[in-house]
Amino acid sequence: MLAPLARTATRRPRTVLALWFLLLVVGLGFGTRVFGDLTSTVEDVPGSESLVADELLARLDPDGDEFTAVVTGGPVRDGAVRAAVSGALADVRESPGIARAADPYTTEGLVAADGSALLIPVTLKGGLDDDAEEDAVGDAADRLRERGAGPPWSGVRGAGGGSGADRGASAAPPRRRGAGVGVADRGDPLLGEQMGGRAEEDVARAELITLPAVLVVLLLIFGGLRAAGLPLLVAVSGVAGAFLTLFGFGQFTEISVYAVQVVTMLGLGLAVDYALLMVMRFREERVQESDVVRAVRATVAHAGRTVLFSGLTVAVCLSGLVWFPSPFLRSMGLAAGAVVVVDMLAALTLLPALLTLFGGKMTPRERRVRTLPRLRTLHKLRTSKATSTATSTATAQRDPGAFFARLALFSVRRPLAVATTVVVALAVLALPVFGMRIEIGDARQLPHDTEARQLYDAVREHFPPGTDTNTVDVLIRPGAEPDCERKIRALPGVTRAESERLSDGTTLLSLTPSGSADGPAATRLVERVRELRGAEPVEVTGTAASLVDFRGMLAERAPWAVLTVLAGLFVLLFAFTGSLLSPLRTLLTTLLSLGAALGVVVWVFQDGHGASLLGGEGLGALSLTAPPLIIAIAFGLAMDYELFILARMRESWTSGPAAGDHRAAIVAGLRSSGRVVSCAALLLAIVFGGFMTGGFSPILQIGLGLTLAVLIDATVVRMFLVPAAMALLGRRAWWAPPRLRHLHQRYGLSEAPEPAPEPAPQVR
Repeated sequence: MLAPLARTATRRPRTVLALWFLLLVVGLGFGTRVFGDLTSTVEDVPGSESLVADELLARLDPDGDEFTAVVTGGPVRDGAVRAAVSGALADVRESPGIARAADPYTTEGLVAADGSALLIPVTLKGGLDDDAEEDAVGDAADRLRERGAGPPWSGVRGAGGGSGADRGASAAPPRRRGAGVGVADRGDPLLGEQMGGRAEEDVARAELITLPAVLVVLLLIFGGLRAAGLPLLVAVSGVAGAFLTLFGFGQFTEISVYAVQVVTMLGLGLAVDYALLMVMRFREERVQESDVVRAVRATVAHAGRTVLFSGLTVAVCLSGLVWFPSPFLRSMGLAAGAVVVVDMLAALTLLPALLTLFGGKMTPRERRVRTLPRLRTLHKLRTSKATSTATSTATAQRDPGAFFARLALFSVRRPLAVATTVVVALAVLALPVFGMRIEIGDARQLPHDTEARQLYDAVREHFPPGTDTNTVDVLIRPGAEPDCERKIRALPGVTRAESERLSDGTTLLSLTPSGSADGPAATRLVERVRELRGAEPVEVTGTAASLVDFRGMLAERAPWAVLTVLAGLFVLLFAFTGSLLSPLRTLLTTLLSLGAALGVVVWVFQDGHGASLLGGEGLGALSLTAPPLIIAIAFGLAMDYELFILARMRESWTSGPAAGDHRAAIVAGLRSSGRVVSCAALLLAIVFGGFMTGGFSPILQIGLGLTLAVLIDATVVRMFLVPAAMALLGRRAWWAPPRLRHLHQRYGLSEAPEPAPEPAPQVR
């Protein structure tokens, strides 16, 4: 199956390079148009009650959204301040797209009790599209700032933004009627732009810091610029191809802005993994084979098989996200599948073509032989001739493999103790996951030096609780029971209730919950309203209702997504190993690794233990975006590491000196693959660790989660738990019923000896 790809890449390497160059140009030049159609909403669920009710409210309510400015820094009832505020109000009311601006001196509740701050709510006209809304908010906010640039109004903070990049970084969102200051309302484009702008800024800073470090480490690993540049070439090609694929998907479905992060992070991670595996295997083959073309084809036959199964396994498992109707989750699944497939094809075609042309310059130097006295004790585990032969062979291997052989030997000699210790430790780290809460979030996710966060803090300091809380909006349609509104107002958890009659007779009842806009009290209030209404024509929308609907969507569709993942994982891993128990063991160890990493993230950023050391704070919940991104990307990388190790263990089990000896095969497999996994994990830990240099809480959460996931999986799990678990399973690790074994032998993808190649093209 892989032989035709290898022959094509080695016969016509320049043609293959030209085709990939064309894909690169088209992907970066045309595929990047997907950026113009990205959606920043995360919690929207098509067809959900909250979204349908919000669309109805938008049609019935003649007014648009609101944004708010806060004036602080002195006695706001002072005559000079009052005159400046009046002038600013007159100026703002003349701004295009503004319906009205409330006078804080004549409207109750807009001046702080201590007289040190006031709020200026500004209502937009209805029917504005996203661009017109953004322009209206920016223009009005600029007018407020111009009026408040000097004394006596030096303390003004506007929940709006200037133009261009500034607006994306500092503009606070417009708000739905009844909401407070500095808190994101569902679907507001400016909040999504503000959060997205900060996320892009933090990611760009991380890349600027980490990519040079990654290149230096690649140079140290490969010892040459040609080899070090191969992972980057594969990564850029994979990302370009994935962007082009996403652009095609975008013609039929919404694509989330977070899908771009999946493409870049997962694309870089898989490219590094695949390139390391292929190049290191190529160098092994070159030690035995002087002909470059033969070495490339042998590399594709062995390492290429692992790349193929790894790519297919990751793509199929992440396709479970497509079951969810949420554009956020579905587009992440599409993005992950696209970048995995393109990276896999690049590793199987582009990389062999590059090795054919330039591999002659990457011949490894002669390595010193170093004996491993402790490996001689391996024969005590079994007295078979195969084990003794494997021991003597391992003794003569180079030093990097010796280190990983010692680790494997440590686990193989005491598998139960090692497995028990690792499982207990990881389970303890994973315990906080059971108390994990997710919220849409508010301005607290932003650093303290951002305008929206300063506005939020100012309101919290000067105004009573609930001022900055989004309301739970209840639409009571005509035909409802007369006392329906009264019953809803009397529900526990309502701190304030306001109502108004809309054009079609619908009553809009705005309930202010205790706590945050999407906290436990707010979501419980949504559930109480829905329980109380029975068959009455009552609909609930708002931030908390969106979160409740999102959670309900997860609970409804998760079983189907899990079933897809399990089916894909078992089928592909069975085709790869011919075993029934290895897929189950792989799933359990991977879930344990992910659980431990996610548990630490919960402990730090939800519970607040040590969050300040990373520039964040405990928020009582994780960002809605963080857990899906951590799980999607970390799962893909964990499957890579698993298959890299499993492939070499299986190769040692089926052929070579350790054939048929499961303990010797474990040691030999980890000796051969441990360096690849460790180097890949080190590189990605550098990349993901760079995400913790920013201050935006979701990016900090993702950075910590992915860094821990990679390090835990590549060290504790793959170097200790996997060898110990394989040793406990023994020969059963490769067991399958006779009929399935026959099926695998007949249809499973296996390595086959390569025929003698045709005359090779001239290489440089």
